[in-house]
Amino acid sequence: MDDHDPESTRRRTPGGGVTPTAQEIQPSAPDEFGLVQAWWGGGKGKTTAALGMAFRAAGHGYRVHILQFMKGGADSVESVRGEYNAIAAMPGLSYENTGHYGWHGMRDGSNEDDHATEAQAGLERTNELIDAAAGVDLTEPLSLSGDPEDGMHMLVLDEVLYAVSSGLIDESDVLGLIERKPENLELILTGSHEKPTYLFDHAELVTEVRKHKHPMDSGIRARKGTEY
Repeated sequence: MDDHDPESTRRRTPGGGVTPTAQEIQPSAPDEFGLVQAWWGGGKGKTTAALGMAFRAAGHGYRVHILQFMKGGADSVESVRGEYNAIAAMPGLSYENTGHYGWHGMRDGSNEDDHATEAQAGLERTNELIDAAAGVDLTEPLSLSGDPEDGMHMLVLDEVLYAVSSGLIDESDVLGLIERKPENLELILTGSHEKPTYLFDHAELVTEVRKHKHPMDSGIRARKGTEY
């Protein structure tokens, strides 16, 4: 067959020219994990992008854990998030929340000192999770029903960059996490409207999510199924 023939070209790709189909999820291990990704900016979609990667990785049978900073609930949304229900139904994917109720700096009646305390607790918990990942062979499959303390292939630190830009944890704290992480752990960082220039020399992917227009600008509040 001619090497320039489209069919020949497709068959030389990783997919081999075969249309993908859903398969049963079995414990597996990634071949090329170990990078640091950061998602920041004033636009909607940072957490959504991270969750999408988390679900994709879990769909391949990799063990994924999500630790959320600064998302302990707020008066503007109901006391349930759709992603939590979806995570609970997905093998190999788990989450925990170290946020304090309300939003830091928003004068919503929540205690600012509590926000700082919870952010520090999130940092301490992250160090525990990194230690757990460092204690196992991440080139091997992990139990999809195991606890985070048994290790993970991907760790998502949702809103951790907001904790930095809000002064609740230091830039050096996040850089320390990157330095300490095991070689094969994929680390995902989200949050912050401020450019995290301190990460540029330490992350392989930095994406700015920009806002051109948002429903909230015209008074539309957070909606179930899109924002929570």
